[in-house]
Amino acid sequence: MFEIIYLGTSASAPSVRRSLPSMVVLYNEHRFMVDCGEGTQRQLLTSGIGLKRLNKILITHSHLDHILGLAGLVSTMVRWETMEEMHIYGGADAIERIKDLLFSVVLRGNHQPTPLVFHKLKPGIIFEEKNLTVSCFPVSHRGTDSYGFCFEEKGKRPFLPEKAAELNIPAGPWRKNLVNGESVTLPDGRTIDAESVLGEFVPGTTLITVGDTGNAMELLPYVKGADALSIEATYLEEEAEMAVQYSHLTAKMAAELAREANVGKLYLTHVSRRYREKDILAEAQAVFSNTEVARDFSQFQVKHEEK
Repeated sequence: MFEIIYLGTSASAPSVRRSLPSMVVLYNEHRFMVDCGEGTQRQLLTSGIGLKRLNKILITHSHLDHILGLAGLVSTMVRWETMEEMHIYGGADAIERIKDLLFSVVLRGNHQPTPLVFHKLKPGIIFEEKNLTVSCFPVSHRGTDSYGFCFEEKGKRPFLPEKAAELNIPAGPWRKNLVNGESVTLPDGRTIDAESVLGEFVPGTTLITVGDTGNAMELLPYVKGADALSIEATYLEEEAEMAVQYSHLTAKMAAELAREANVGKLYLTHVSRRYREKDILAEAQAVFSNTEVARDFSQFQVKHEEK
């Protein structure tokens, strides 16, 4: 299961109720920030998330409304927070622009108690541990080196305690080994195969996050079957020509992608101040009913559910 916390949901410029783009994805002890628009540092504090263990920042692309918050955030964190390293992931142009911002303006050669580690993205896996994989994929947006991100919980075969009870398997390391798919020899000499106590394979949860894009349907192979999709909805269909001109999506375009990809839930963000939230929601839900428009500090849990 993943938890999403939106810190900023406005497009291009902040409004009274919406800050610039940023969100945090939580999984067990991990915290991933996706984009860091101006004002994100304060949004983190207001949300209650705080700055602890926030050492992985994923940047969708190089436009300033998605990266300017790094200046204040990094300035604070490298001086006051205790962490071994801070990792910043982004396309080649995003990383170069961020380095200019940080090293030419913010840090200017000063000693950094927390080392900054930059990762120039290429499509594929960027982070992996036992139960979690984070990968990235290319996204089209106005000449930038843009990426979307896939957070994927690895599937598993659940341990069936009732089966273990039937076989009189005692508590202890034997059950742990069986959970890991290993055969065990019990103290009474019996050998138990993991197949005897494991259920059918259950897929893990998949969450897709996309920043700005002008081409929804090219994302179909990466989004297909996801439990949740977070994506922009900068315009309404009445201004579809403008959306195409500036390489953005309408709420309807985002909803059409969700429908074609058979995702579980659609979360819309990066919304313009020119529209009412209820109109954005109505346009999307006419195409894909399981849609929500994210607000600043909206929190959602994403779980795998069979469709």
